[in-house]
Amino acid sequence: MITKNIPLENIHYVLLDMDGTLLDKYFDDFFWEHLVPEKYAEKHAMTVGRAKEELMKKYKVHEGTLNWTDLDFWSQELNLDIPALKEQIKHLIEVHPHVEDFLKMLKRMKKKVFLVTNAHYKSIDLKFRKTEIGRYFDSVLSSFDAGFPKESLKFWTTAEKRLGFDKQKTLFIDDTEEILRTAKRFGIKYILYKARSNSKVNPKSSPEFMQIHDFDELIPP
Repeated sequence: MITKNIPLENIHYVLLDMDGTLLDKYFDDFFWEHLVPEKYAEKHAMTVGRAKEELMKKYKVHEGTLNWTDLDFWSQELNLDIPALKEQIKHLIEVHPHVEDFLKMLKRMKKKVFLVTNAHYKSIDLKFRKTEIGRYFDSVLSSFDAGFPKESLKFWTTAEKRLGFDKQKTLFIDDTEEILRTAKRFGIKYILYKARSNSKVNPKSSPEFMQIHDFDELIPP
């Protein structure tokens, strides 16, 4: 049981990623890998296959930067209304199993719970409206507020100042290993990797971090 290795009694602060960690990444993967290429192909009169090739190159250039999740940037770059397209498929936004049970448990235990995300504020707003998970957080910090993506140590320095957590008493859960490495370098004591980010894809194991597939692994029996 993973809870044996995560001493919740010693943890006062819980930092949680959103996409892939709390929410099923199927929505985002379907959006960027299928819907956007279809619309881009229509707009530029090309095949979907060609559109995917062009888009994957564009995505790669901006991965790990603030542009990566900036909906306004991509609207301009691709000449598509990205927020409006997201609204069209918002029915695909789903919370991972047992996430709300875990969040309710944290509130009962009087933990400070923070959302730390690279997501654009328009994405956060859409997903909070669809899922109502926003009510469980004491505060939300997006990389756009911090001025740096979570892959940067500067994000974490800003997060510590803004949110006021003690890194020796903090648990951080994310589905991206590079981000977890940065948080570990910054000094966050308890790190967990969310192995199942997209419910339609096999989980990716991490040789580096303790991991969970499902949030029920963190709820004591």
